[in-house]
Amino acid sequence: MSKSHITIHDLARELNISASTVSRALHDHPRISKATRDAVRKVAKRYNYQPNVMATSLRQGRSKTVGVIVPRINRNFFSNVIGGMEKILAASGYQLMICQTHEKLEDEKAALQTLVNARVGAIIISVSLETTGDEHIRALQDRGIKLFFFDRIIQSQGTESVVIDDRLGAYMNTMHLIEEGYRKIIHVAGPEQITIYRDRKRGYMDAMAGSGIEVLPEWIIEKPVVQAGGEEAFHQAVQLKGGVDAFFCAGDYAALGVMQAARESGRKVPDDLGVTGFGNEPFTAFIQPSLTTVDQRGVEMGKRVAEKLIDCSENDLQPSECKKTVLKPELIVRDSSKPNR
Repeated sequence: MSKSHITIHDLARELNISASTVSRALHDHPRISKATRDAVRKVAKRYNYQPNVMATSLRQGRSKTVGVIVPRINRNFFSNVIGGMEKILAASGYQLMICQTHEKLEDEKAALQTLVNARVGAIIISVSLETTGDEHIRALQDRGIKLFFFDRIIQSQGTESVVIDDRLGAYMNTMHLIEEGYRKIIHVAGPEQITIYRDRKRGYMDAMAGSGIEVLPEWIIEKPVVQAGGEEAFHQAVQLKGGVDAFFCAGDYAALGVMQAARESGRKVPDDLGVTGFGNEPFTAFIQPSLTTVDQRGVEMGKRVAEKLIDCSENDLQPSECKKTVLKPELIVRDSSKPNR
């Protein structure tokens, strides 16, 4: 190769591998072997290769800025995702423009328009709780803007996404409660139209059915997954005939609400009631008792979606040509679900 500017395709031809493999190797993708990563770096260093991540965006008349839309920036999970994205994207010359929707569809639409006006090269989004349709998303794709989902996705959109296995996380969570001896387990569920909450409900149902426990309809209480929603769910559940001995909450803040209401009513967690959450917010390790929860691997999720964006940009692919990535959740067992029996 004697060109003044070496491209990723030149490296691929030199090594007799695909351009996408070269891109992944340069960004330490876990699915690329160490031998291949070392070989790619060696050839890249020999030819003083400098990645031209701007090539595609310049052809489209767009900047090297990536738009990121999150429901709430003050949630530990979303800040971790953003941190993971930034680590990967900054190393390749990208900058982030971050918007939050406050869980409102209209704010989501306004954020998308703001990013379009800013001529961003791509948008990474986790949709709001109010988002049920995809018209505003389709309009964005019709304009040629690359779109990537994480965590909360729109299933009708066949585009790139990174999620955890919410169904498995909920299954592991519920099975833990069952193994600790709890049987009348209430599920404090999130909005049914959001994929992650629908999958968490399915995981709960899988565990209960697999353990031969019949779930009564009133055991599933849909509430906002915030502290007030958890408090409301607790007061509703304790009125049920036959009682209750545990709560699996679809979010940590709802679990916090259940624990607060239980304390005020004189119920002891975990001896009288087991409580688990989902999300691994920082407070879960420090409250008394500490909260059993599921870690969503936010940093890893952010890194993966950033790697996908770079792959698509450098190889001039559309996100629909790529695949959905599902990360395995981690159950973190703490005191709130370990009764002294």
